[in-house]
Amino acid sequence: MIDRATIDKIMDATNIVDVVSEFVTLRKTGVNYKGLCPFHDDKTPSFIVSPSKGICHCFACGKGGNAVNFIMEHEQMTYPDALRWLAKKYNIEIKERELTAEEQQAANDRESMFVLNEWARDYFHDILHNDIDGKAIGMQYFRGRGFRDDIIKKFQLGYALPRRDSLSKAALQKGFKKEFLIKTGLCYQKDNGELVDRYSGRVIFPWLSVSGKVNAFGGRLLDSRTKGVQQKYVNSPESDIYHKDHELYGLYQAKRAIAKEDNVFMVEGYTDVISMHQNGIENVVANSGTALSMHQVRLLRRFTSNITLLYDGDEAGIHAAMRGTDMLLQEGMNVKILLLPDGDDPDSFSRKHNSEEFRNYVGDHQVDFIIFKTRLLLDGVTDPIKRSEAISNIVRSVSVIPDQIKRDTYIRECSRNFQMNEQTLINTMNRFIGGDIENQQKEAERQLRQQEAAAQTQQQPQQHASFHSSDKRALEVERLIIQLIIQHGEEIIYRDIETEDGQLVNLTVAQYIDYDLAQDDLHFSSPLFDRILHEAAIHSSDEGFKADTYFTSHADIGISRLAGSLAMNHYQLSKSLQMRTDAATLQQKTEHLIVDFRIGIKTRLINDLKHAIAEANKASDMAKVRELMKEQMEAQKLRDTIAAKVGRDIVR
Repeated sequence: MIDRATIDKIMDATNIVDVVSEFVTLRKTGVNYKGLCPFHDDKTPSFIVSPSKGICHCFACGKGGNAVNFIMEHEQMTYPDALRWLAKKYNIEIKERELTAEEQQAANDRESMFVLNEWARDYFHDILHNDIDGKAIGMQYFRGRGFRDDIIKKFQLGYALPRRDSLSKAALQKGFKKEFLIKTGLCYQKDNGELVDRYSGRVIFPWLSVSGKVNAFGGRLLDSRTKGVQQKYVNSPESDIYHKDHELYGLYQAKRAIAKEDNVFMVEGYTDVISMHQNGIENVVANSGTALSMHQVRLLRRFTSNITLLYDGDEAGIHAAMRGTDMLLQEGMNVKILLLPDGDDPDSFSRKHNSEEFRNYVGDHQVDFIIFKTRLLLDGVTDPIKRSEAISNIVRSVSVIPDQIKRDTYIRECSRNFQMNEQTLINTMNRFIGGDIENQQKEAERQLRQQEAAAQTQQQPQQHASFHSSDKRALEVERLIIQLIIQHGEEIIYRDIETEDGQLVNLTVAQYIDYDLAQDDLHFSSPLFDRILHEAAIHSSDEGFKADTYFTSHADIGISRLAGSLAMNHYQLSKSLQMRTDAATLQQKTEHLIVDFRIGIKTRLINDLKHAIAEANKASDMAKVRELMKEQMEAQKLRDTIAAKVGRDIVR
């Protein structure tokens, strides 16, 4: 367990902008920072980070919170593990009791796999540097590639001994479980139960997640063994911690350079990435020969909107450059293509040229993707059918670009290059766009139906099948009250109020709401809301108490997450445009929300009575009907009286 004092120390040291910047490229906008949300497909920056409040929030998907919430959500960590991550970042010592045998047994499998992979990474790296075979075979291979010691260390390269059970025996001796050796893919099991090392006799390239965790490995056969072998590389199989279409090799080492340069080079292989780093070009990642996925594109989109696809100039390189490009364009990426001279790949080319020469070559030879595709598909093509198919293919790529100005610019260029009527190309493009929109609408409708079905399944038994709009309004009012408490709970709105014993007291927003609702023993529909109100009322008189700070760093994760989303203003205005919230305004807002809350309670009661009357009618219990109708009329009268106090109109 981590004690509260240590948690407070971690939270005090944590800088939300610093933490989020590890994973998202942020740009300052007024007093806050803005970036693309890492939790959903975000095409326009909707993720706001507030350094003054210490929270982040996405106004599209609603996710966010304080730094702990962010790390928990982004890295799929538990609350204690997220605190440990922050403590490590800020060099804060955590003293914890040792886990019991039962707790160790119940430890998360996912975390156990990460721990095993980190051990394996160190094991392979140690063999490379200290084992006779490691130095003679593995290190000799890397030296032959021209890799320096600092680069080998930077990418944590290693070597697996030729024996097929070296790693498994060492891991079992260290106490790692057989099941995790298999789950991570470090070993596989024969029919007779024997464990076999997957990477024996190979040089090792660890895969690091964007946060630096080892989630997979790639192993390459050495040159003397690759003759006639199709599978030079073996990568980790899919697992709970590794999905190959979610990861990009080298992103952890490249992310800062990508953000700084506002551009990323995409190459095919491990050695391409490493050689370019050694040459001083660090904003480079590899998809390791697999087709680019939407997950990978969105991962890159967090750091930059500019990408250069850097491949060999042969037919295979051209084919690789064409894969996934429409996906990049669709996500709003600016795509350029650079094909290297025949016979060169990024690895060999970067070893032949220094950093300045490399960058000059890039600047002189990279071309916009649409231009590249036009040259590729139309150069020398005279057959009318093939030419029309090629033009249609190019216009199809233009149609997926989300920015209308970019689309129009490309269409104009295509019209000039193809010597075709611009309106014809626009009509063709619009047909593609129309088809895409129709498909998107169908998908949205399908998802909506699934959500509605799920919502009905999750309804509580006591709830009626129909959910009144008034019920939705009541829930929204409750949320607005809690938001008011979190944002202004400690602020005084009533001064010198005389109590029954003649004392004069001041009432804060939270205390007034708590007092008013307590008069009739009213509660929110959510126990979490009741708890927030109660704690705010108790602490709002404490010296230095700030409701937003208290709740966003609350030990209860449910409260801190909720507070994180509610503490952030929905509309981020510059300081000069923000309206000053004085005591009179807060008082009026508080009173009106309480009235709305009371109206909501009465409205729900009226709806329940209507339902009960209908049921009594079905049962022909007229005495019950009359009794219920009387209750309904009294409830309506009381509701109307409450509404009249603040001029509310009730829609019946």
